[in-house]
Amino acid sequence: MQAFLKGATIQTSRPQKDKVTAGPSGEKKAKAVPWVEKYRPKCVDEVAFQDEVVTVLKKSLEGADLPNLLFYGPPGTGKTSTILAAARELYGPELYRQRVLELNASDERGIQVIREKVKNFAQLTVAGTHPNGKPCPPFKIIILDEADSMTAPAQAALRRTMEKESRSTRFCLICNYISRIIEPLTSRCSKFRFKPLASQIQEERLLEICDKEKLNIAALVQLSEGDLRKAITFLQSAARLNADKEITDQAIIEIAGNMVNEGYAATQILSQLHDCILEKDITDEQKSAIFEKMAVVGKCLADGADEYLQMLSLCSVIMQQAGQS
Repeated sequence: MQAFLKGATIQTSRPQKDKVTAGPSGEKKAKAVPWVEKYRPKCVDEVAFQDEVVTVLKKSLEGADLPNLLFYGPPGTGKTSTILAAARELYGPELYRQRVLELNASDERGIQVIREKVKNFAQLTVAGTHPNGKPCPPFKIIILDEADSMTAPAQAALRRTMEKESRSTRFCLICNYISRIIEPLTSRCSKFRFKPLASQIQEERLLEICDKEKLNIAALVQLSEGDLRKAITFLQSAARLNADKEITDQAIIEIAGNMVNEGYAATQILSQLHDCILEKDITDEQKSAIFEKMAVVGKCLADGADEYLQMLSLCSVIMQQAGQS
């Protein structure tokens, strides 16, 4: 974190394979894509260290059918990536958006969401063929991420929807704690536990990403504690803060640290970030967007808002603008 406060560079000169978008002048700019999305498995075979789940899903895909699923286990072990990869294989890019509804139940966890979004989508009927005439599974998939955050009434309403729409809809519930899912739901799903990723598996995946991004690091596995998503996020953060330098163990440890635990005052961070960004070689439009967000954050801090959340919000805007360089 000290490196960032002292003026780490915002721009990166590494070649990126991210998507590009056209700017106002017609020039193409790289679109900032989180590496956890950029390197998310595109097919079931790419899912790491979850052999049991992969085997069952591959057999289900061969028969073009799926049971209701319940994936549980620690964060960052591939639960969401696995069902998304299976859905892409099942429907292809043409029908994926029409046939798959993904909701984060921690944000939308009340009974009203089940009655409206989930029920309405589940009641839609779909054809058993692709637009090109090839056969296609005659059902949709509803993915409820962080389902253990749903209220008990919402889970009860979901049970009834699962029963009524069993012919046209398959459900995939994803959670960290299976004990928070009511028994009538768990009994209607095939349950799969996702294990924390072994160190060797993490190293292989991270080395693959490092090779593609032309990076060289060594300290991620221990800090990520079996969470591959966290490891990839740390890797991307270190790459952005050390744009033209080798990424060392110390840089990774610094990125993985907690600003709150280190005792930095949010107002001090805000002031130093302002001075740092003012001197950076980025466009006036980028500076304007960042400073506008800083003003909002400063007002929120003065009103007593949570420092940690405000810093996260500001950093997300800085990262977004940095990715457009």
